[in-house]
This record gives sequence, C-alpha cells and structure tokens, in this order.
Amino acid sequence: MAKLNVNPTRMELTRLKARLATSVRGHKLLKDKQDELMRRFIAMIKENKKLREQVELEMTDSLEDFLIARAMNSAEMLEEALLIPKESIQLDIQKKNLMSVYVPVMDFKRSNEGDETSIFPYGFHGTSSELDDAVRKLYNALPDLLRLAEVEKACQLMADEIEKTRRRVNALEYMTIPQLEETIDYIRMKLEENDRSSIVRIMKVKEIINKNQEKEAY
Repeated sequence: MAKLNVNPTRMELTRLKARLATSVRGHKLLKDKQDELMRRFIAMIKENKKLREQVELEMTDSLEDFLIARAMNSAEMLEEALLIPKESIQLDIQKKNLMSVYVPVMDFKRSNEGDETSIFPYGFHGTSSELDDAVRKLYNALPDLLRLAEVEKACQLMADEIEKTRRRVNALEYMTIPQLEETIDYIRMKLEENDRSSIVRIMKVKEIINKNQEKEAY
C-alpha cells in the first residue's frame, strides 16, 4: 500500500492521526449501517416473495372467473359492460426514510368510498355472477398489488444503497485506513530518525565544547 505524499512533520502527524480516528469511526458506522440494511433487505425480500405468491394467486383466481364469464357471455357484451367505469381511483404516493433510503408509500382513495356497488361499471341485469366475482376479486387484490409495488421498489433502492455502502466500507477498510496507518508509521520513523540525529549532533557539539574547555584550562 502506497503511503500518502506528505511532509514528515509533527503537525502533519497530528492531522493524520485525527483523520485516521475519523476514518475508523466512519468505517464502524458504515459497517453497522450495512449490516442493518442487509437485515431489513432480507426481511423485505421474504415479504416480497410472500406478497408475489399471494397476488399471483388472487390474479389467477380473478382471471379464471373472467374466463368463465367470457364463455357465458359474448365478447361484445363484456366489452360494453366494462367500457365506462362508475368511479375513479386516486393514487397517493409518499416517501418514507428507511436507513437514509427514501422508499415509496402508496395509498389509493375511491371517489365513491363506502359504496360497494360502484366498483361494478355495469348493471346486474344481463351479466353473470362470475363477472361480478372477477371484478370484486380484482378490486380486492389492489391493496396487495400496491404493497407489492412498494416492497419491490424498496428492495431495489435498498440494494443500490447496500452496494454504495459496501464500496465505501471497502474503500475505507482496504485503502484509506491502511494508507493513513502506513503514512503515520513513516512519519513516526522519520521523526525518530531526526530526534536521534539531533541527539548525536548535540553530543558531538558538547564533546567539542568540552575538549576546547580542557585545552583552554591547560
């Protein structure tokens, strides 16, 4: 590992020690964040799997009823029955901070809240109960569909954040901290060499002074 290109002075040594302490502390915090992100990510992956299986089951069940209704009624009649909806649905998307990751929170509101019959865009005369069941099941699956969209997007965002955090942790662990430690050791060694050289020079000067004093005494 190459050391940093700095002057081997005591001031630089103090600065690098403070930087090393900050880097070590930052590495620990990022490692803890990475571990917590992984824990929550794994929990979300399990929830995503469970939700997907549930939604696929609900959609399959609804599709089966649609196929039965299609067999009992003409395609033109079904298209006419489902052409004009009686109500509208407003989707509200907010954001939630989850370990510095802003994940979406979705909710929907019906224009005819409380009126259960408004989900059917047709009159009950001339349509089959299978079509009613298909529309009702599809509507009941909507909350699970929204929750599945939330969880899948959150998993994607958290995976990106985990990757970014992992790169930062590795950069600190395998580059920044080793470079700082090697540079600090180098400065310490140079300062110790300078101290030893200074001591040797002082001893030489003292020896010369003593010899001169001895000569003057004679």
